[in-house]
Amino acid sequence: MDWNRPGKLLRPNPDWEEDLFLTCVVGPVERARLKAYVEDVKQKKPRKPCYCQDGSPGVAPLMTLNNGRTIPSLGLGTFIGYDYQGVPLPITTYDTRRAVETAIDAGYRLFDTAYKYKNEDQVGQAIKNKIAEGVIRRSDVFVITKLSNNCHGEDAVIPALRRSLQLLELDYVDLYLIHWPVGLRKDGSYDETDYLDTWKGMIEARARGLTKSIGVSNFNQHQIDRIISLSKMKPAAVQIEVNLNIQQHSLIAFCHSHDIAVIAYTPFGSLFHRRAAYGAPPPRTDTPVLRRIADKHHKTVPQIVLRYLVELGVIPIPKSVTPKNIEMNIEVFDFKLTREEKDVLRDFERNYRTRNIKFWKDSPHYPFEK
Repeated sequence: MDWNRPGKLLRPNPDWEEDLFLTCVVGPVERARLKAYVEDVKQKKPRKPCYCQDGSPGVAPLMTLNNGRTIPSLGLGTFIGYDYQGVPLPITTYDTRRAVETAIDAGYRLFDTAYKYKNEDQVGQAIKNKIAEGVIRRSDVFVITKLSNNCHGEDAVIPALRRSLQLLELDYVDLYLIHWPVGLRKDGSYDETDYLDTWKGMIEARARGLTKSIGVSNFNQHQIDRIISLSKMKPAAVQIEVNLNIQQHSLIAFCHSHDIAVIAYTPFGSLFHRRAAYGAPPPRTDTPVLRRIADKHHKTVPQIVLRYLVELGVIPIPKSVTPKNIEMNIEVFDFKLTREEKDVLRDFERNYRTRNIKFWKDSPHYPFEK
């Protein structure tokens, strides 16, 4: 069963119908919608999420950030990434807009983008379209974008965020992240600005209401701890690569000990043969032990991986432009993994990064192992 907040129901298990009516506060409209949904499920009819009258909650349960705001526990990533040779994959603006619109219809409410991705306008257009259709309100969605590497100066943060807001056609974002600790000048040389100064600009952006929360992306534990220790506000969230090959248990535990949410990009890692780099460690989607776990739960291997990350306490943001995959990726809140299954998945840890940006390794702020 999926919970968003007390009294609000979405995608219940049909077998629990009477228990839900007995234990939850639902009105006649919600009761009728729930009954209709249950009948459709029993008859295997496709159906969009069952929305409550006072809003449009998504499928993913909500988590609370350290500033009291809430964030969905799974979202849609919009950076398509690279092929096995490291070449950026082509994506049209239509793909991004269509993917976000499909995701909204499927019950996603968290969307991750960045100025660097060059698709903020399409993410914003999709949200605008769905608001116009009456599917969602602005307050229903959680939008993340990121500060470009060449805007690390304290005074450059707010102008950069305003540019992103203009592209998104939004008055604010829900979370603004420093994309990388490495600053760059326009010519590609290193900007030696201390990310603590960048963080001051982020704090000011939040104070002005341009973003509801602030955080960092691709920072290591030392860098995060330095922000916590030397600034007046700690990050609400940290975005890092987390998948079966790099599970980051220590860094996740550190963040959670400071009440900092962890958002997991590249949650599938090298799972797909067509996307795996040469020499990337297993598993793949056809790895027998993963297939057995998936078959047991009547799920796909990618769904098993996403469920594992959810149970690690992180927020995965899988990316896809394929409607079927978008819909399936969020259907991971109706089952749980056993301890033995999680132990199997944990054993795939290899500390292998899909993206390590080695061309920045001579920067003093390079966050990964050299």
